[in-house]
Parts: sequence; C-alpha cells; structure tokens
Amino acid sequence: MDWAIQVEQLTKSFGHLLALRGIDLRLRRGKFLTIFGPNGAGKTTLIRILSTLLRPTAGRIEILGMDLRDAGEEIRRQIGVLSHQTFLYNNLTPMENLKFYGTLYGLDHLKERIELLLEQVGLEGRRNDPVRTFSRGMQQRLAIARTLLHDPQVVFLDEPYTGLDQHAARMLEGLLGQMRSGQRTILLVTHNLARGLGMGDEVAIQVGGRILYREERGKIDPASFEERYFHCVEEGPAWDS
Repeated sequence: MDWAIQVEQLTKSFGHLLALRGIDLRLRRGKFLTIFGPNGAGKTTLIRILSTLLRPTAGRIEILGMDLRDAGEEIRRQIGVLSHQTFLYNNLTPMENLKFYGTLYGLDHLKERIELLLEQVGLEGRRNDPVRTFSRGMQQRLAIARTLLHDPQVVFLDEPYTGLDQHAARMLEGLLGQMRSGQRTILLVTHNLARGLGMGDEVAIQVGGRILYREERGKIDPASFEERYFHCVEEGPAWDS
C-alpha cells in the first residue's frame, strides 16, 4: 500500500458556498507535500476534512488504506494535526496537557514518552509551568509535542507559522524538519512561499477550492515559482466561472 492519502472528487459546500470543488489528491507514504494558496482557497477546509474534523459533502477519501466514512476512529489514532490553534489547556502545565492527550490515546510508558518529547522541543525546563505563561512560540513547540505524542503516521500542518516572530518561526521550522522520516507522511498548507517551498518533497497550489498546479520540488525553480503562484491565483476566477 504505497498511498498514505487518496482523495477523489472531494467537494465541500457551506450552503451556497463551494469551498472545495472536486479535488483529486494522492500522496505516497513518507512524502512531504506543501500546498500553497491564498486566504479563502479552501486549504483549512481540506485539512479539517482529511483529519476527520469536518464531513465532506461528496467524494471519496482513504487515509492509510482506510475509508474515512467507515474508519474515522481508527484514522484519528494514526494522524496528528498541528495548526495555529494549539489545542492546549492554558491553565495546565505541559506535563498535564500531554498526560491528558496521552491518556485519551491509551499510550503505554506515557511518562517516558512525555519527557522525551519535552526534551526534543526544548521545554523540559518548563514542564511544570502553566501554559498561559508561555510565549506564542513556546506554545507552538508544545503543540508539536502534542501532535507527535502518539507517533502518528500522517501529520497535517495547517498554517503553523501564524502569529510567530522570526525567531520562533525558525525554531518551529527546525522542529518540523525533525518530523520528517521515511515512514511519516506530512501535508502542510500555507501561504508562506519562502518557508513552505523549502520544506516539501512536492508542491501544489490550491485556488478557489481546486488544485491548479502540482510538481516535484526538485523540478521547481525557486526564482520563478512566485510568478507561477501569482499567475495561478490571478487565473483562479476563470476556473470558477
């Protein structure tokens, strides 16, 4: 089973608004795909559907060979989600937050796993401080630990750089790079061309609820990619007519 993600004719509507318009998408196991797109392109809607947080209007989705309609609970055990929303409890400490999530997953050797992850994200010295005392960058680092706590095979990243200063964004980029392995599949959606282009094995552009462009990163000239991106964005309305 080579495909970690298989999407066929995915559609999502909110009343009269079509957020996704027949998306077809496949991603092999162990690959990192970056999807670029402007605000309103449907990127977050796509991530929310793939991570079982939102039901599609139509289409077929398989994650790790499992049909999203029939195996939602099992899929949730195999995926991790990181976004600009940390999903952390501000009045709890890092230890308490991760223990809560680890208990939900029924993890064995939870204390050892938490200690390892806090060390990896550089928060072992703040393990017992309330999250409300953390900077935005520190909270996002802890959110990475939460995302990886159950060692997911597929990770979805939804605009993870939002609200971070340059130092925090660079640190986050390094941590995201550590996520990469030959076994873990990663899908990042962002409008940050500079950072996103350096992360993926493959790159796609989503505009108006459609994937308009996809290419292997090694075949892309970074100097001309920005022009291609804006061309897709400007041509997007023609696809919607």
